[in-house]
Amino acid sequence: MLFPPALNRLVEAFRRLPGIGPKTALRLAFFVLSMDNEEVEEMSRALIEAKRRVKHCSRCRNLAEQELCAICRDSRRDSSLLCVVQEPRDIMVIEKTAQFKGRYFVLHGALSPVEGIGPEELKIPLLLELLKEGEVKEVIIATNPNVEGDATAYYIAGAAKHLGVKITRIGFGLPVGGDLEYADELTMSRALEGRREI
Repeated sequence: MLFPPALNRLVEAFRRLPGIGPKTALRLAFFVLSMDNEEVEEMSRALIEAKRRVKHCSRCRNLAEQELCAICRDSRRDSSLLCVVQEPRDIMVIEKTAQFKGRYFVLHGALSPVEGIGPEELKIPLLLELLKEGEVKEVIIATNPNVEGDATAYYIAGAAKHLGVKITRIGFGLPVGGDLEYADELTMSRALEGRREI
């Protein structure tokens, strides 16, 4: 590049972020250069502080600054319901509905033998130990509706089958406001499988 080395390093740093291509990285770098020094220092401190302080909840593996996350510390949550999600951001999506009042377990990924991600990497044995405690009565598996998410859901269901816990999977199908004529075969198939009585 024709830019100073410090700017090139900044662009390359932004390119390491997911979903950031060369043009966006360059745009972000130029934006940072246009910021006041105080704003850049504040951003730097926020990055360093988040990296130092945020860790995994010892119970559910959600993000937390303490031993337990806010959801695990909340005594009003229904500890008999456990929703298994792939990523911490999935919790935010579910919480926005204000429908789920249970607790969570975060896998931080999905089974993928090709990428070397097995049950141990996802802490599935930790999940099974949690279920053996007997407090959880239903596990709702909310992994993504793709090959890896489905494989993860079936693996967890199989591993937990003998523990006497009800295992359910979130329904998938047509979006609200969508037209049937635009649904692909897999989406329509999932919608039919996930039907319920009204």
